[in-house]
Amino acid sequence: MKRRDVLKLAAAAAATPIIERSTAIAQVSWPDRPVKFVVSFPPGGATDLVARPWAEALSKAFNQQFLVENRGGASGMIGNEAVFRSAPDGHTFLFTGNTGTVGVPLLYKSRINFDARQFVAVGHMGNGVSGFAVHPSVGVKTFAELLDYARKNPGKLNFGSSGPGTQPHLRHEMLCFKTGVQIAHIPYRGGSESLQDLLAGNIQLMNEASTLPHVKGGKLILLNVNTPTRFVEFPDVPTLTECGVKDADMGSWFGLYTPPGTPKEIVAKLNAKVNEISATPEWKAKMQQVACLPVVASLDEIQKIWDADWKNTEEVIKTANIKLE
Repeated sequence: MKRRDVLKLAAAAAATPIIERSTAIAQVSWPDRPVKFVVSFPPGGATDLVARPWAEALSKAFNQQFLVENRGGASGMIGNEAVFRSAPDGHTFLFTGNTGTVGVPLLYKSRINFDARQFVAVGHMGNGVSGFAVHPSVGVKTFAELLDYARKNPGKLNFGSSGPGTQPHLRHEMLCFKTGVQIAHIPYRGGSESLQDLLAGNIQLMNEASTLPHVKGGKLILLNVNTPTRFVEFPDVPTLTECGVKDADMGSWFGLYTPPGTPKEIVAKLNAKVNEISATPEWKAKMQQVACLPVVASLDEIQKIWDADWKNTEEVIKTANIKLE
């Protein structure tokens, strides 16, 4: 055997344990510095309210800081792109609802400079609970009364969303499509901004989880819940289907995503910890406070949920002829 062939074999043999050692290090030492959860909406919105207890729980679980960074704008796409282009080293994640990885990417196709479908799904962080919440000044107390008011008073109702293409916007469009009512859509930079205007009576309707504490406080009236079954926190509030509007729920769920190329060992490690926390009764009670229902899902299951939501939302947008304003 020639000397150069011997050297090649020796180099290959030496490289193998190095690669194995680096993989083992990634498994054992991650995270070795603070981890950032980018929430692509301002503080106080539904996504932010769910992300913060998760950051706290994972900080304790890994004995390392998990920090929430709010980067709002463009219906969440500014924060999303920032994460997509960040280093895939397991220290920057996108924490978003299906707004960020389904609704907005589908409606903003020609305006987005990256492929959201290339994100790597890491954890299913729960299913959101919301419903149409109305300001008391409108004078309606049931969903049927809202529809009747909308038909008799065209142009008097305004619906606030966290931006074009977001899940609340899609719910508004589905409501109008399914019932034939005309309610103006007012997009904001985030749910916290639209909530301020709703509480002030400047707009009359919203459909986001951030409204629910104010429903409990008597400042808003919840007309329905956008879930298949009633929510334990509001047992007397009917589902949208019970209100006579079928196949219009447009449910929301929260996910954790990382840039393409992130080591699989890190993704698997974080997914396992998220599922471990989600399975506890204590976490169920914690999430219930922010109108979220915990879900345990493997990486394959999350991908299937994402794929199905993408397909269904694409069909809804086409059927209801939903377009950006």
